Amino acid sequence: MHIDIIIPLILYLILVFAISGYAYLKRKKTDQFTDYFIGNRTMGGFLLAMTIAATYISASSFIGGPGAAYKFGLGWVLLAMIQVPTVLLSLGILGKKFAILARQYNAITLSDMLYVRYKSHLIVWFASLAIVVAFIGAMTVQFIGGARLLESSVGIPYGYGLLIFGIGTVIYTAFGGFRAGILNDAFQGIVMLVGAIILLIAVIYVGGGLPNILSEIKQIDPALLTPQGPNNFMDFPFMASFWILVCFGVVGLPHTAVRCMAYKDSKAVHRGIILGTIIVAIIMFTMHLSGALGHAILPDLAIPDQVVPNLIVQVLPPIAAGIFLAAPLAAIMSTINSQLLQVSSVIIKDLFLSIKPEMKKYDKLLTRLSVVITFIFGGLLILAAWTPPDMVIWLNLLAFGGLEAVFLWPLVLGLYWKKANACGALSSMISGAACYAILASFNIKLFDFHPIVPALILGLITFLIANQLGNSLQKKDR
Repeated sequence: MHIDIIIPLILYLILVFAISGYAYLKRKKTDQFTDYFIGNRTMGGFLLAMTIAATYISASSFIGGPGAAYKFGLGWVLLAMIQVPTVLLSLGILGKKFAILARQYNAITLSDMLYVRYKSHLIVWFASLAIVVAFIGAMTVQFIGGARLLESSVGIPYGYGLLIFGIGTVIYTAFGGFRAGILNDAFQGIVMLVGAIILLIAVIYVGGGLPNILSEIKQIDPALLTPQGPNNFMDFPFMASFWILVCFGVVGLPHTAVRCMAYKDSKAVHRGIILGTIIVAIIMFTMHLSGALGHAILPDLAIPDQVVPNLIVQVLPPIAAGIFLAAPLAAIMSTINSQLLQVSSVIIKDLFLSIKPEMKKYDKLLTRLSVVITFIFGGLLILAAWTPPDMVIWLNLLAFGGLEAVFLWPLVLGLYWKKANACGALSSMISGAACYAILASFNIKLFDFHPIVPALILGLITFLIANQLGNSLQKKDR
């Protein structure tokens, strides 16, 4: 076990808990329930950029993505850059309209926004259940990533690493709430940015320079230097699917969309778009390129997901490794924080309060109940992560695709199409979810496209047809 690496990590975690403690004390002076979930809508541009970038950049970006780049080569680095416009699309499409409606109707959750637009409890219940189910898979990936990070770099056995990382993250999320999340996102975003740049520089230096590294990779497998990768893995249908799944479709991710409800003003959103795009571009490029180049330094890794933790230990001095090990740890913790809060808000605000609306006046009690649910759900996720797969990126993309298939069209068309109605939205959500689940479960690829492509096409067509039917029924009722 590397004690000299563990000490900086412990100091980092202490700082994270201190920020959560500050957020907890701050929340006691405000509307606790609103502050716990969206921070009383006070984010400026810098915090908005950091929290969206840190929320989106997760175990897949620091563990799974570089692992895939290690396995498939430079073509995966090019593929990863498809994600650069995600902040622009999320804030540009949802940003201002989402914030205006959220303030107008005092909406706290994504389901609140759907109810405001469509006035359908069925949509709220289906959306809430979809979020909970999909986030089980998405957060399990994050817990696996954190445990693998500690296992590969520090030498802590996977099970112990999972308990340490999981319990620590759940505690800081449960007590700190949304405000702790965005403050930690700002701090963790800086750590991620600096750590990713220094890791790439160190990899190139230890590898003897870029020409030498590329020469060694070419000797291992020349296909690792081609855009398509080994066995032409990244063909056109795959790349097109990936663009939809991790770029355009990100607009439909609930934990990204809810950030659009919490910023302060239009100046904040404009600054957030610029800063967030720059941050995502730098981190995606440096981390994935480090994973691809790492093949020359670590040619015989059995588990690709271990490339970044092993590189950190191998190319950096011990104390520096401990400091910059916090970068992937920060990415994972910030994503878990946003997703756990989303699940807690769904269970309390959208499900529990829809059954017992009279409880709305008990602000402190609801906040405490949210803390308890966060602990329970976190414990269940630790159990789910106990036996991990070799590459977490596929499980993460599976969960992302399910959320996008359900939420993308109801959100986008609901904001920009005045005639959109509940019949169209609900039909789109159900058909998109069913199509995605069937294709993904049985590994069916229509024309070699990822299941997200036919699921979104079917969801859009269903929305348009059912919307027309809904309009016809409304006219008959009149």
